[in-house]
Amino acid sequence: KRLKMPRVVKDPKGEKDYYSIPLSSQNVEFQNVFLILASSTSSHRYSPQRVRLNMQASGNEDDLNGGAWCANPEEKEHWIELDAHSLTEFTGVITQGRDDPLENDYITSYYVAFSNDSREWVLLHDDYSEWMFFGNSDKQTPVTSQFVEPVVARYMRLLPQSWNGSLCMRMEVMGYPANLYQSQNEVFHRDDLDYSHHSYQDMEKLMKSVADECPDITNLYSLGKSSKGLEMYVMEMSDQPGKHETGEPEFRYTAGFHGNEALGRELVLMLMQYLCKEYKDGNPRVRRLVDGTRIHLAPSLNPDGHVKAFEKGSELGTWLLGHWTEEGHDIFQSFPDLNTVLWDAEDKGIVPKLMPNHHVAIPEGFLADSGMIGVETRAIISWMENHPFVLGANLQGGERLVTYPFDMYRLTKEADERNKRSYGDIEDEIRTIEDQSLFRWLAISYASTHRTMTQVGQGGCHSEDPTGGLGIINRAKWKPVPGSMNDFSYLHTNCFELSIFLGCDKFPHQSELLREWENNKEALLTFLEQVHRGIRGIVMDKEGNLLSNATVSVEGVNHDVRTAESGDYWRLLNPGEYRVTARAEGYSPLTKTCVVGFDPGATLCSFNLTKSNWDRIKAIMALHGNKPIRLLSNSQGRWVSSQGPAAISKPSYHFKDDNFFLSKT
Repeated sequence: KRLKMPRVVKDPKGEKDYYSIPLSSQNVEFQNVFLILASSTSSHRYSPQRVRLNMQASGNEDDLNGGAWCANPEEKEHWIELDAHSLTEFTGVITQGRDDPLENDYITSYYVAFSNDSREWVLLHDDYSEWMFFGNSDKQTPVTSQFVEPVVARYMRLLPQSWNGSLCMRMEVMGYPANLYQSQNEVFHRDDLDYSHHSYQDMEKLMKSVADECPDITNLYSLGKSSKGLEMYVMEMSDQPGKHETGEPEFRYTAGFHGNEALGRELVLMLMQYLCKEYKDGNPRVRRLVDGTRIHLAPSLNPDGHVKAFEKGSELGTWLLGHWTEEGHDIFQSFPDLNTVLWDAEDKGIVPKLMPNHHVAIPEGFLADSGMIGVETRAIISWMENHPFVLGANLQGGERLVTYPFDMYRLTKEADERNKRSYGDIEDEIRTIEDQSLFRWLAISYASTHRTMTQVGQGGCHSEDPTGGLGIINRAKWKPVPGSMNDFSYLHTNCFELSIFLGCDKFPHQSELLREWENNKEALLTFLEQVHRGIRGIVMDKEGNLLSNATVSVEGVNHDVRTAESGDYWRLLNPGEYRVTARAEGYSPLTKTCVVGFDPGATLCSFNLTKSNWDRIKAIMALHGNKPIRLLSNSQGRWVSSQGPAAISKPSYHFKDDNFFLSKT
């Protein structure tokens, strides 16, 4: 993002409205708007929570009410970090020195950096150098630096570079919530929904009533049957239900993998009611989602377990009653283990040359009717393969957090070898997913907009909060499982899948459902909107023929996606500039630069491929046993093998047929 030099303005002394918008038009406390972290603290008296502009120091040096945040002088790197909990338009910074009757402490220069996942940070710059902001010249006068262009991010860091006296400061941040549709979200103060638990039969009736109420945007279908013959219902919601629209991404929410996790089922049922009613009432945010996305909502993927758990209800049910299918399978972790297949191939160095880094094949015989997997898992796999899903989340229970893949645990090859030599006394270095930064952002988009998931100090359901207050965690580092739906979805299809754990109580009392809907509603909508991140486009040839199963790869990310039957594709990416290549059998690859911005909506990045002569070359070589063929030349030249052109030292001979000459290129 190109930014001009920010203006530096000293506000007139006594003017009080310069800090009137701490990311809100309301008069709210600074520490309630942000989660504030710092690189270090000189003492408890000068904690990060004391950083607010005009913070006054107490006269008692022994209490915790210092007049600024002060860093530990023994540290080499210094920063103060603000977490706005959701995407925010940052427009400027106001700095001030330490309130102290004796000391004269203030910062004189600083950098500003932004992030969407708190790991990868970008300093404000103009492609040539980072912008150095001017700070204060005394400890009391606030100095405002306004950005000429707003910067959209969730996290902001101020990095002091020089200071007078000790490194102490007070500050305020200016900006606004970046959710453009927030004010359009509510139509009713209390959504007119069915806040009750539903038996299987009640669920079936409710889904049919939604389809009847909104016939123009719904399609009720079954993706298969359970082992006891119950339908696994899905509600499709789109402006043209029943078919895939070229250029429109497909999204899924799934629940009920474990039949006793009733909250996920009820939230999905409430979401389909909400979308139907709000669409009819003209809610612009909902209309934008339904018109631009093919949404699939599957509330109960283990209907047999659902029936068993519902019979006992929320009071008499147990932690495991209805968890498994009738055949004893845990659906979520009964998918093919493709992690081992890919990782073994990576350790042999054959990815991606001999084995692709995506759409890893299911091991032969796994889907055979041998009882290795349940009929429910088999039906879900078929469903996943037959729809070009881009993004999805499965709703579970028993904890309050969001997990992102990989879900399976395995050390890297290098770490495993060191581990064997040192008898396990090394720090674990596990395999991480290629799109880890993106997955962290997707997880944060839900956790940060959930009303309670990132509340500090509430702890975990069974121990300390494993996320440290962030609300997200890598599943392999928390409770690893092999054969998960999330890992399978990433490695076998184009769909990025996460798990959302909704709370400690898997089957809350019916009286709590309204509150749970309010806790999750904004998060459900915000996460759904993430399907429109990144790039999208169509791959076709020069004659306009759509190319299915073409590969779209992003330089630097060792995980590709494929085009759907209609030649369209979607590739989720964080904001940035990417070199993207499209490849298809019989065509020359094409590379272009695609830029993903911060604005809502994916960037269009389509490809028109040119046919190559390689099919003809391979046909000719097949006639001669696929032996290397010398390119026609009077010099040493190059060779062509069945795997492609290469410089190979072989006894030379020339080849010609009636219709085709091989010549040096």
